[in-house]
Amino acid sequence: MHPGFRPFAVACATGALAAVLASCAAPSGTSTVAAARAGDAAAVPRYRVDAAWPLPLPNNWILGQVSGIATDAEDHVWVLQRPGSLTEDERGAALSPPQSSCCRPAPPVLEFDAQGKLLRSWGGPGAGYNWPQNEHGIHVDANGFVWITGNGSEDGQVLKFTRDGRFVMQIGKVGPQTGNADLTRLGQPAGVEVDAPAHEVYVADGYYNRRVIVFDSDTGAYRRHWGAYGKPPSDADKPSTRRLSSPTAAELTQFGNPVHCVRVAKDGLVYVCDRLNNRVQVFRKDGRYVREFSIESRTAGNGSVWDIVLSRDPEQRWLVLADGRNNTVHMVRRDTGRIEGSLGRPGRYAGEFHWVHDLAIDSQGNLYAGEVDTGKRAQKFVRVP
Repeated sequence: MHPGFRPFAVACATGALAAVLASCAAPSGTSTVAAARAGDAAAVPRYRVDAAWPLPLPNNWILGQVSGIATDAEDHVWVLQRPGSLTEDERGAALSPPQSSCCRPAPPVLEFDAQGKLLRSWGGPGAGYNWPQNEHGIHVDANGFVWITGNGSEDGQVLKFTRDGRFVMQIGKVGPQTGNADLTRLGQPAGVEVDAPAHEVYVADGYYNRRVIVFDSDTGAYRRHWGAYGKPPSDADKPSTRRLSSPTAAELTQFGNPVHCVRVAKDGLVYVCDRLNNRVQVFRKDGRYVREFSIESRTAGNGSVWDIVLSRDPEQRWLVLADGRNNTVHMVRRDTGRIEGSLGRPGRYAGEFHWVHDLAIDSQGNLYAGEVDTGKRAQKFVRVP
């Protein structure tokens, strides 16, 4: 076992016993608890946290909030972080004059290998495009292009780069926010995913708008968009926090803000994170509504459904879901929408979370998580057979 590993996510109940136990204590020395809530607990994905990942950064660099994380076809890990989120003492070496020996902000985009070694870094303002006011999401498509979103107050664009940071295309533009009917710009977009065979990019749009919108991934041409239940999205009343009591029926007819992620499964189903409404909605690629399911439905504040990745088994049996309000990662059966196991808890130790915001998964099923607010880190969780 790697000396940096801390075991976690042990499925701890099966059969009838699982129906009785809401959770069970992990063995001594584990960093989290896995709750086997129903079904065959042995099939629930299990992980160990690699506390030594990533390796130390060069150049006296430090990470700010890790708002985006992605993997590519080579199982390299791409991190999008927010240099502007660092406090004065964290970036003390970059002040003029320096106030401490460490540290300096790392570039916004960093590429790591599976062992955590930094391979390249880039990002920030440049010619021909508008870098986001506030970095948010990153996606690497099947052709190796890197897509970036931002949720700053005037961000309304998605950016496409080569893997070495050469600008390719901008969809949308910066400026005052408009609304869901505007097809020329976005509204603080949160996440993207490219459907390579269809040459389409799906955008979770977002913190100001409340829609999924699809563009041609080669030209940027508009294709289609939809809101909750496949209906036209509305600019009416958009609460930014959720009460503990049940939302009104009117609120539930629309996505809440933010529409935080969009993921496309191999079978063509599209999964959307309706974060504030504590639910996942499922669609066909043309926007036809299929179903929805709730995750920790009585979660208040900023909601429970922050990000989703699909498991790498042929059937993509599992949705691995980041719940940033409760600071745990759930293993959700894709066919039933039921939580079958969970990992993590609020905390600062390896394997724990503070505002777990984004997830990525590699070809081996290893999991990567980024944390925002004061979490400011990326963690690796190694799949246990």
